[in-house]
Amino acid sequence: MVHSCSTETIAKVVREYEGVKRKHAIGEMVKALRIDAPHVVAAFGEDAAVIEHNGEALLLAADGIWSRLMDADPYWAGYCSVLVNIHDIAAMGGRPIAMVDIFSVSKTTALEQVVRGMHDASAQFGVPIVGGHLHPDAPYSVIDVSILGAARLDSIIYSHTAKSGDCVVAAIDLNGRVHPSCALNWDSVTMKTPAQVRAQISLMEEIGSRHLVTAGKDISNPGVIGTLGMLLEVSGKGAEIDLDLIPRPNLADNHITFEQWVKMYPGMGFILTVNPDHVQELTALFAGVGMTAKVIGAVDNERTLRIRYDGEETQVFDFINNGIMHLTLEDVGCQSR
Repeated sequence: MVHSCSTETIAKVVREYEGVKRKHAIGEMVKALRIDAPHVVAAFGEDAAVIEHNGEALLLAADGIWSRLMDADPYWAGYCSVLVNIHDIAAMGGRPIAMVDIFSVSKTTALEQVVRGMHDASAQFGVPIVGGHLHPDAPYSVIDVSILGAARLDSIIYSHTAKSGDCVVAAIDLNGRVHPSCALNWDSVTMKTPAQVRAQISLMEEIGSRHLVTAGKDISNPGVIGTLGMLLEVSGKGAEIDLDLIPRPNLADNHITFEQWVKMYPGMGFILTVNPDHVQELTALFAGVGMTAKVIGAVDNERTLRIRYDGEETQVFDFINNGIMHLTLEDVGCQSR
């Protein structure tokens, strides 16, 4: 049993979570920025843009850290600025190459702690920071990082290619802790060896090269249900998932509720859509790197995301009338189908 509350309660928690709501403005920005570029295979709506270059794919992504995390723990903010970008490349089935950063800082103490966090994550994952820009006299402190990756064009894992009849698989490293500085961050990385985290990241490249999934995203600020919603929205699909099947640690031992868990950013986690024939092989591969992967539902053509638990079913998102990023396949403008 995951929770005593109703599916309607969980649906409302997800819809009203700031990590989901702050994605709503993306669609308008995409419409304002997008131009035709033949060498761009995929862009908006993906975890990283895919740029064709000499028959191969360059992957380009950028991510910023919430100011509230910077205020709560500058070291963890610096660490996460690297972590989330590496995840964006891994989620595409790519290999991270290098990063640059833009750092605005108002306090010298924050500068030192953020840089230490960035350095430690960079060293642990083996992805160097090679340049950037510093604003040393800003009225606030914020860190943004951009990352370059690479992949074979035929091995990329896209967000917009889920297919009706696919299984929805959530893969999460449950061997961790609630981070002491942020109640909605599950830290499963800082206590791991470089070999362990690099194996988890490189597994996604192997999964892409073996074509074991039809679509995927890393589980980010919107949480496991919100991230699945983003994937379904740009795929023009829907899904029904069972809350009881979502991988989770022992909630009582970690002093968290199920409502908190579905909003939580996991240190290492991916949401994937998979042909049923590949599920067993995929889950075994994740188990081999210390991650729990489980089928939690199925993709369909309904263009809504529904959750079920204990005989109840509730709609979380209607992608036609009220989506998350307000993006469609046409907005994404991908050439990869």
